[in-house]
Amino acid sequence: METLLNCAEEQQPPLPPASPDSCSTVTPQDATTDRNDTGKAVGFVLVHAGAGYHSESKAKEYKQVCKRACQRAVDRLKAGALAVDAVTAALVELEDSPFTNAGMGSNLNLSGEIECDASIMDGKSLHYGAVGAISGINNPVLVANRLLSEAQKGKLSAGRIPPCFLVGRGAHDWAVSHGIPPCPSEKMATKFSLSAYKRNKHKMELAEKVETGFNHRTKKRRQSSENENGSGLLDTVGAIVVDREGNVAAAVSSGGLAMKHPGRVGQAAHHGCGCWAENTSTLNPYSTAVSTSGCGEHLIRTMLARECSSAMQCEDAHQALLEAMQNKFISSPFLASEDCVLGGVIVLRCCRCSDAQPSPDIQAILVEFLWSHTTESMCVGYMSAQDGKAKTHISRLPPGAVAGQSLAIEGGVCRLVNTATTVDLTTPTSPHATPTSQMGHAPSPKPS
Repeated sequence: METLLNCAEEQQPPLPPASPDSCSTVTPQDATTDRNDTGKAVGFVLVHAGAGYHSESKAKEYKQVCKRACQRAVDRLKAGALAVDAVTAALVELEDSPFTNAGMGSNLNLSGEIECDASIMDGKSLHYGAVGAISGINNPVLVANRLLSEAQKGKLSAGRIPPCFLVGRGAHDWAVSHGIPPCPSEKMATKFSLSAYKRNKHKMELAEKVETGFNHRTKKRRQSSENENGSGLLDTVGAIVVDREGNVAAAVSSGGLAMKHPGRVGQAAHHGCGCWAENTSTLNPYSTAVSTSGCGEHLIRTMLARECSSAMQCEDAHQALLEAMQNKFISSPFLASEDCVLGGVIVLRCCRCSDAQPSPDIQAILVEFLWSHTTESMCVGYMSAQDGKAKTHISRLPPGAVAGQSLAIEGGVCRLVNTATTVDLTTPTSPHATPTSQMGHAPSPKPS
């Protein structure tokens, strides 16, 4: 049976002409960035448009939406917004694009309906908000963000605990009652997502009719489920941000797997699975933020977002992420029965830089940002508040690497200063085919 189609990979209407990418590949020459005199504007954003497969013919579109998401977040940072607001702005842009499987144009479930998942986490307060299997809301991340902000206000009347995670109809009604406008589900579907649904449904019906024997039907259903989780599918989108105060935040949003069962909630809504953000503390020398993508069930069973965040407290961030993806994901005992483990992460960690301050009045924040994936590809974009435009990159597994069994890992280092920002991609990492390969990487920043 053919792989079920993700609507984002179908032929899409062309976007308005865009300027050439500032970073089609990650190379040392990218250390030079455009700068604007924006005073004390400080911050950094890293976004992803899903871990899965990004065709060369659609590369420009995927990069464009990542650029716009980065710009939206940076605009908020320049306006003085903190990390949570900036990361929300990035997600709204990603959800509004018909090229992503989140919000507008999401995959349809078995019943032909759109049900979305989203979550957000604030590294400063450690509060978290999430919605699962929500229909009729164009931007699920807005509901997740509102849940987070309402929880930060404290208890409800009569001492009731405010919710942090709502699902289904209850989530929809709560959103509307808190001023988030509804959007009819039929308007959230695009002609491309509807076309993909019809073809997927037809394929499933044909598979069910191949044989009438019980055992063969069971086998076909199992194969169909496996194909749903294939690396050809694009899943979650997400973003991570650090603001001028060094606060971090992370968010994630998804329309879920094509032809999923109604009511299914993926990793994008699960605590510690879709995203994680945690400011530095007496126990953690680094602030960390993570957003994941891929097969939701694999990410849920491994709680990959929180695992990667914990791993990043080690001195060598690159090696820590490499080992986390290998030991906590590909070779996780929780996925021992899986021969193809599919997922991806974007990660940043930051700390105050004591040795990079030219004067006591100037604060510097060192940021290491990385992405890693076991899928065939992953599209990312990143930008600092001092950059003139975002850089984008489609990371791919090396030739001969097997998706679900190998991983790629790349990234760089960024120094944020309140009067100037330098983005330094010295010795950027490159993809490799085996999790045990050693690669050069930029030295880790030391916390002050």
